[in-house]
Amino acid sequence: MCFLSIGILVRAQNESSEIKINHECPDSVRILWIGNSFTFFNDVPKMVEDMAKLNKIPVSTTRILKGGESFKGHLQNPELIRQLEKGGWDYVVMQEFSSTPAYSTKFIAENIFPYAAEIDSLAKKYSPEVETIYYMTWGHKNGNIRQTDYPLDDTYDLMQDRIITTYIDLAYENGGTVAPVGIAWRNIRDKYPEIELYIDDNFHPSLEGSYLAALTLLGTIIKSEFIPIPPNSMDEETAVILYKEAINAIK
Repeated sequence: MCFLSIGILVRAQNESSEIKINHECPDSVRILWIGNSFTFFNDVPKMVEDMAKLNKIPVSTTRILKGGESFKGHLQNPELIRQLEKGGWDYVVMQEFSSTPAYSTKFIAENIFPYAAEIDSLAKKYSPEVETIYYMTWGHKNGNIRQTDYPLDDTYDLMQDRIITTYIDLAYENGGTVAPVGIAWRNIRDKYPEIELYIDDNFHPSLEGSYLAALTLLGTIIKSEFIPIPPNSMDEETAVILYKEAINAIK
């Protein structure tokens, strides 16, 4: 058994990231991450890798991450196409820009669905056994910070409703699986408001928010409960609550 990480070098909080490739491990579970700062904040892929390792699941990871990027933008990146065409992926985790899944139905149909379908199709063409995982994100703390005139994203609950629907539809239409991070996030907000899931900008995740995402993603991938690894700075009670709600959201 071996364990491998292929990491990123983040230039700045919301700027593009580079791929840093170490070596291949043929007997590991191979995961391709496609996303933006909601994935690379607090290094969610590394959290997933570390917990997988503890549970004796060898993982190799490649990340195509760029701050503020969408599926449409990612498809302009030749490295993404190269990685998809290389094949051999067990899972491709896909995360859209944080605001747009809460936009109008017409916008989503024209600007998200076609590009998600293209990435999904390429993944399955070159990795016939792949499972595409749609990483359902969370609403911004007080509604969409982009302040659009669309009326169904101007509060957290309205925005979260839209995001949940969009990701469920994306997975349904493309034959993928939803990682229900946004559902777990809502449950924490409703039941444990003392747990702060956001940093001061009211949309990026705190350490607790990223840990909740990592728990939900790993549970979605392995489809079972597992031994979690909370960050050293997190108190045990909070860590237990986050794990419980992540598992409950998956069931």
